[in-house]
Amino acid sequence: MKRVPFSTDEFQVIGEYASSWAGRPGSPKYNTPVTPRENYIAMMKGEKPLWIPMSADVVTILPKALPDNIARSPVEDPATHDPRDMFGVEWIFVDVAGGATVKPGNPMLLDANDWPEVIKFPDVDSWDWEKCAADNKDILDGGRVRCASIVSGLFERLISWMDFEGAASALIDEDQKDAVHALLSRLCQTWEEIIDKYEEYFRIDLLEFHDDWGAQRAPFFSLDTVMEMLVPYLKRVVSYAHSKGIFVNMHSCGKNEMLVPAMIEAGVDTWNGQVMNDKEMLYEQYGDKITLGVSPEIPPMDASDEEVYAAAKAFVDKYAPAFPEKRVIAGFFMAPPKMRDYIYQLSREALDK
Repeated sequence: MKRVPFSTDEFQVIGEYASSWAGRPGSPKYNTPVTPRENYIAMMKGEKPLWIPMSADVVTILPKALPDNIARSPVEDPATHDPRDMFGVEWIFVDVAGGATVKPGNPMLLDANDWPEVIKFPDVDSWDWEKCAADNKDILDGGRVRCASIVSGLFERLISWMDFEGAASALIDEDQKDAVHALLSRLCQTWEEIIDKYEEYFRIDLLEFHDDWGAQRAPFFSLDTVMEMLVPYLKRVVSYAHSKGIFVNMHSCGKNEMLVPAMIEAGVDTWNGQVMNDKEMLYEQYGDKITLGVSPEIPPMDASDEEVYAAAKAFVDKYAPAFPEKRVIAGFFMAPPKMRDYIYQLSREALDK
């Protein structure tokens, strides 16, 4: 990527990016030398970017053609809301948690061996992708990284069919393991069909694969179990996405630092991870193998500009020198507004050297 010295003209607002969330305001489009999308893709291809990419550089598309995106979202219109996902599983949105969970107490599948008679796979071609692409036209302007999701990954999808206890047991039950392998292999076929539609209708750059693997203190299962039961199918999805020129971000909540080797083995490109994970250890040990989402020390919202600048500078000083061999994506949830500007400017200057 051609190096361009930083100019304060880059803070000029030249437009607005549309929000992917109905009713929410858009975000400013700045006079950057290249688009956030171009900067991100250059980094992911091994080039030195012009600035450290940020979570705000990504726009998430949630196509309503995919039933899961309706079933698992807040109820916008009770008259038209369908709580059933593409497999007929019923979901309940929990306001206090900000997310949805399967309606408890009635698992669809009690024994993985019964899946051929119980699980009915959807006809992906029957969904109205063309209308959905037209509805999302405003956010597909190319300026940001275009991302779409698989919202129930391998273990999460097993949970949706079997409830948590049944899914966890099936992963280690010798009488069910073969059936789980067959079921997840068939599931990958449906995901590949969905990825084809994401590419055709939304020209996505990034696939966000949701599969929570842990709780606040530890993973749900051992690294050996993940390697045996989940990695072959995660690798299949990642390889298929890569064949289409699509990068893959692992969205996996929980203290999953000990499972990062499984993500790397599967070929996952990025993992944000929650703050309970030891990001410094992971960066030192695996930073050349997977791109991590890392947050600066977040000052309080009423912090002075000097305090925000100092936090941004410490972040940039730590991570910019190792680019592009070891890369991070900056996240600053609930940070003072100036944080974005300071990280942008400081990393522009640092990466220009």
